[in-house]
Amino acid sequence: MASIDEQIALIERGCVECIAREELVHKLQRSEETGVPLRIKAGFDPTAPDLHLGHTVLLQKLKHFQDLGHDIYFLIGDFTGMIGDPTGKSETRKALTREDVARNAESYKEQVFKILDPERTRVVFNSEWLGALDSFAMIRLASELTVARMLEREDFKVRFREGNPISIHEFLYPLIQGYDSVALKADVEIGGTDQLFNLLMGRDLQRSRGQEPQVVLTLPLLEGLDGVNKMSKSLGNYIGITESANDIYGKLLSVSDTLMFRYFDLLSDLSGEEIQKLRNGMESGEMHPKVIKQQLARELTARFWSAEEAERAEQNFDQVFKKGGLPDDLAEMTMQATDPVWLPQLLVDAGLVTSTSEGRRMIKQNAVSVDGEKVVDMGAMIDPQGEVLLKVGKLRYCRVQFVKP
Repeated sequence: MASIDEQIALIERGCVECIAREELVHKLQRSEETGVPLRIKAGFDPTAPDLHLGHTVLLQKLKHFQDLGHDIYFLIGDFTGMIGDPTGKSETRKALTREDVARNAESYKEQVFKILDPERTRVVFNSEWLGALDSFAMIRLASELTVARMLEREDFKVRFREGNPISIHEFLYPLIQGYDSVALKADVEIGGTDQLFNLLMGRDLQRSRGQEPQVVLTLPLLEGLDGVNKMSKSLGNYIGITESANDIYGKLLSVSDTLMFRYFDLLSDLSGEEIQKLRNGMESGEMHPKVIKQQLARELTARFWSAEEAERAEQNFDQVFKKGGLPDDLAEMTMQATDPVWLPQLLVDAGLVTSTSEGRRMIKQNAVSVDGEKVVDMGAMIDPQGEVLLKVGKLRYCRVQFVKP
């Protein structure tokens, strides 16, 4: 059993803020004395079917609590997802349909257990209690927040000042997120720094209902591969946890020497002492940055695939970049065509990108080549003759053989 100080050190690792630390110490001490685990909550709106490493920062912190013996409540916001989280948005966000929410929620459940122990994780849906609120209860809930308080939020303040519409239902979002904490009697809630307003709302609502307020832990938003912007699929700087082992490994090796320690701190299972030893080794020149980066790439690739797949990805990477060859698992496809094929669509058909918009973006970033030649024209058409070797990024390949219909 780790001491309270050791538990706090693990919990606070990578955190931006803990509100309030003395309350967390008290809760941990009481849990140790009574044998009753804490209730740890983190909410996820199922806005997209696939998670990337940025999402797993919260999952890794949940795992820390899970390793310490506490109960994890992985909250899927199927109710709130149909409202749309306004946090950080410059305009009203499009609400998801019930079908979107249900499909994405199922995908989330499959992915989170790559990190969390399914036997010790409770997956809950907030429609269970929010859907049961009648109009009287919703109005009573709305009475607990003033318009002035809501306009303290920077995103709403900017939209109001610039004359951009703010829908009334957006004011309800932090209230009902806070009500989730009341329904679950959460001891701790974890969220990104952009969620602080919503997380504190949970403390307020618990306090007003006679519950002990939850401790709030905020975690940083993970920078993407560009090292500047938040990891985002729309920006193309992400590493998806459902991507191939080759892609995950190769993308991780592309992060900067500085950024890799950010990834170690927020995503690795290594202890803080082990990470500091790696940092000291690089700074002293005893360890080459690439060797350290390979360790990170192997660990995270193995987490989402397996140790064997991570080793194979490393071998493929070496074969492609050190020996100038092609990967052993080079994808191949046959395509029937008589007319020239638009390159972004061909990339989609070959499974190298998920959409033509991503294909255009990769071309714009000089990340697409055909038969070894970089392509810069987003309108490029490929003549359907013989075969072509497509490459996207550093490790995504496909050989396309054209045949007549």
